[in-house]
Amino acid sequence: MSDLPDVRVRFPSWVKPPAAPDARYATSEDRMRVAIHLARENIEHGTGGPFGAAVFERESGRLVSVGMNLVVAHQNSALHGEMVALMMAEAVVGRYSLRADDLPEHELVTSCAPCAMCIGGILWSGVTRVICGAGRAHAVRLGFDEGPVFEESYRYLESRGVEFVRGVLEDEAAAVLEDYRRRGGRIYNR
Repeated sequence: MSDLPDVRVRFPSWVKPPAAPDARYATSEDRMRVAIHLARENIEHGTGGPFGAAVFERESGRLVSVGMNLVVAHQNSALHGEMVALMMAEAVVGRYSLRADDLPEHELVTSCAPCAMCIGGILWSGVTRVICGAGRAHAVRLGFDEGPVFEESYRYLESRGVEFVRGVLEDEAAAVLEDYRRRGGRIYNR
């Protein structure tokens, strides 16, 4: 069994650590700009789909991790931007959950509303707030199949202590998706 694959997630070379490790992103809009920037850079560099995400400490605004869609680059359907950001945040804090008594509360900021898989990842990740840019309809309009996500999905997460904020910089986030469509971006989950 020594020929088992070794699964690793590697960021594209254009991803750089924040210029100032003590930088704080005070508002939801500031944080969303990070997610939109990641989505835009991912398509500009041809390294993946038009989705970006980041995890922040809720109160301090400290950037904990980033993620971008790496499905095609890694040939791995699980590597949505949200999932990558959550996996990296868990690696940074050294825990399988971001909700622990000795940790600050965390939030996920995503350039587009999460698909069914990412909704599940959000539940298990321990984030206490999710901020979304573009809506599900924007991704569906491009041809992405977002899976079974219903208003009940959001209500369930809210009942488990996860707040959702939708439509933050929606037009800017949707413009990245439209740019991906104009460029003939690959729709890879059909």
